[in-house]
Amino acid sequence: MRLVVSDGDGPCVVQIIGEVDVATAPTVEHRLSALVESGTKEMVLDLSEMDFIDSTGLGVFVVILKRLKDQDGSIVLISPQPATRKVLSITGLDKVLPIAE
Repeated sequence: MRLVVSDGDGPCVVQIIGEVDVATAPTVEHRLSALVESGTKEMVLDLSEMDFIDSTGLGVFVVILKRLKDQDGSIVLISPQPATRKVLSITGLDKVLPIAE
């Protein structure tokens, strides 16, 4: 798993490459939390290269959403692969986490 962060004038874009599972989720949470703590208010998670996510990874997305909302921020997931979109739909998180193409 690899994270590529692009933090320019607009929202902070984080591309997640690989799998987010029980083994990698703590690293993802730590990196995303550090961005929020450093003042990021708008975050875009690019999921186009994320191959897999389990419930631990989904939990990380919810934690980051809560932290951003606590600071009047926002998060958007973009370009999830079909399997990821299905997991988000089955769990109902597609109603909680904004998704864009």
